[in-house]
Amino acid sequence: MADKLIIVESPAKANTIKKFLGGSTKVVASMGHIRDLPKSKIGVDIEHDFEPEYINIRGKGNLIKSLKKYAKAAKKVYLATDPDREGEAIAWHLAHILEIPEDSVCRVTFNEITKETVQESIKKPRKIDMNLTNAQQARRVLDRIVGYKISPLLWKKVKPGLSAGRVQSVAVKLIVDRENEIRNFIPEEYWNIYAKLLDEKSKKEFEARFYGKDGKKQELHKKEEVDEILNNIKDGKYIVTNVKTGEKKRTPAPPFTTSTMQQEASRKLGFTLKKTMSVAQGLYEGVKIPEKGSVGLITYMRTDSTRISEEARAAAKEQIINTYGSSYYENRYYKTSKEAQDAHEGIRPTYIYLTPESIKESLTTDQYKLYKLIYNRFIASQMTAAIYDTINVDIDVNKYNFKASGQNLKFKGFMTLYIEGNDENSTEDEETSIPALEEKQEVKQISLTPKQSFTEPPARYTEASLVKELEARGIGRPSTYSPTITTILERRYIEKEKKQLVPTELGEVVNKLLIDNFSDVVNEEFTAKIESEFDSVAEGKEEWKQILRDFYPKFENELEKVDKELEHVELKEEVSDVPCDKCGRMMVVKMSRYGKFLACPGYPECKNVKPFVITIEVPCPVCGGKVQVRKTKRGKNFYICENNPKSCNYISWNKPKPGEKWSPEEIKNTETKKTKRKKTTKKKTSKK
Repeated sequence: MADKLIIVESPAKANTIKKFLGGSTKVVASMGHIRDLPKSKIGVDIEHDFEPEYINIRGKGNLIKSLKKYAKAAKKVYLATDPDREGEAIAWHLAHILEIPEDSVCRVTFNEITKETVQESIKKPRKIDMNLTNAQQARRVLDRIVGYKISPLLWKKVKPGLSAGRVQSVAVKLIVDRENEIRNFIPEEYWNIYAKLLDEKSKKEFEARFYGKDGKKQELHKKEEVDEILNNIKDGKYIVTNVKTGEKKRTPAPPFTTSTMQQEASRKLGFTLKKTMSVAQGLYEGVKIPEKGSVGLITYMRTDSTRISEEARAAAKEQIINTYGSSYYENRYYKTSKEAQDAHEGIRPTYIYLTPESIKESLTTDQYKLYKLIYNRFIASQMTAAIYDTINVDIDVNKYNFKASGQNLKFKGFMTLYIEGNDENSTEDEETSIPALEEKQEVKQISLTPKQSFTEPPARYTEASLVKELEARGIGRPSTYSPTITTILERRYIEKEKKQLVPTELGEVVNKLLIDNFSDVVNEEFTAKIESEFDSVAEGKEEWKQILRDFYPKFENELEKVDKELEHVELKEEVSDVPCDKCGRMMVVKMSRYGKFLACPGYPECKNVKPFVITIEVPCPVCGGKVQVRKTKRGKNFYICENNPKSCNYISWNKPKPGEKWSPEEIKNTETKKTKRKKTTKKKTSKK
């Protein structure tokens, strides 16, 4: 008989916690939720004040029996599910199933899974926080109503199997809106003039850019304007009129939040949001380290706070001073946004002395990459600023003004360890050197280059930039970004082209239907307002069912109206140029969960289907046949000859170039590499 029973969500977390507690404590996993709304029906009694109808999740009967048995045998039960709203709700459901009174002091949470934190938390249990639980219920019930009421309309009017969701529909709208901006974008011509100049004293060359005339900025839009300026300065002298030197500081970024971690892992590591959260979950729950056992390496990974504990701050100070010297340390505090829930710290390593290199052998490749990113970001957040020497120079030639600027890194500070990425590949902090010039001195023109450019449309969203946009608009919360984007990708409302998110035809049709008929569901301001109301419930300032009472009447009226008005809406299928080889009809492009395929429009009389094949214009470098673009299971493109494997063995990761020819030797080398790869894979598999 165990003195204590601790229930957590995952086996990995259970294994890590077990070793911190005595032998009379049993630690088991609930494997996530054990009760939820039924899948077969809406599961919300709208007529009786939106009462949710929870049921035990199918397939968890034996687990529930075991949990009841363990709880009955224990003197005390602690519910130690994750420290967020979702975890609080799981604890509440567990209490219901195990018949633990609602006011029982049984709830414990771990922001980090370390021996000290676990042992201290067990000593300070609390009651289940019904405000947090009700905030989760409000989100779950509202999203269930939206999904289960709108989705059948989409099945009936557009296409079977479709679905709508509150946050996912807004995310699709943002992507479609951006695509429309790109389509409707009209490029505008503009010009720059660059002067390559020489300082004859130092013999150094540098570049200056045209600014304007008589000190007033002038934008150039036509070649005629440029030609006039070039003509007026062709014989002029370049005189330095102003030299301004200074110092610029660049400060480090704060510790990671969920959003910034997802963005940086996408930019720097190429991780999808889903992969980032999966790897982070493993680091949080525990990794086996030699002579230490299972160790939780990072704090809880669902947070929108940048706050860090004083203990972590002190550990970072010691690490920085010992590694880099006291001149690299600065005690920094970061402001957390007003919208942040601030229940947890920012994401940081739990043990500062466990550097990424010291435990590299214990981590998978992905774990090492993400842990190093989190570790370095946190340490850098407590380091001094980087310092640049700057110089800005004004140069006049016949009343026309040119400007040159340069900067040199004088002190690296935090940049010794970590530099934050960005989506625009900005070069603002790159070093640019210009000579030490003096006022009134003349510099010599080496060349004068006019450059024509055109304004560019806004970039498509990537997973990282979409998360940034959702967060900026107050749409969703740390726990929702990854599942939202994963869902709209899986449902084929959007697809990835390289790293960019592009709406599919299906996504655009569904988006238009929702905008025209359910303005609130895809309205960014409304969705952000609902999120803030969920926050109010979590803070105990609002009753959770009041959100539903306010939302539903208008939504119900829209449903009734749409049901009558949408008889004419249907999704037009894309007709291909491939005839059906059974009945002669032109085949149409269909979408399955695995991607596009060709189907005969004569279904069910003719059930012929074919794979959807994309070809490129460049011929096969071996036989001259058509080259097809195919995808691996992970979605990576590769290129293969249409005659492979019958009469040609061309296959490559790289797109062939026009005029490219492959010799038999190159083909043989490729095959050898493939064989080696297969052997390596077999070895790894057998080792496992």
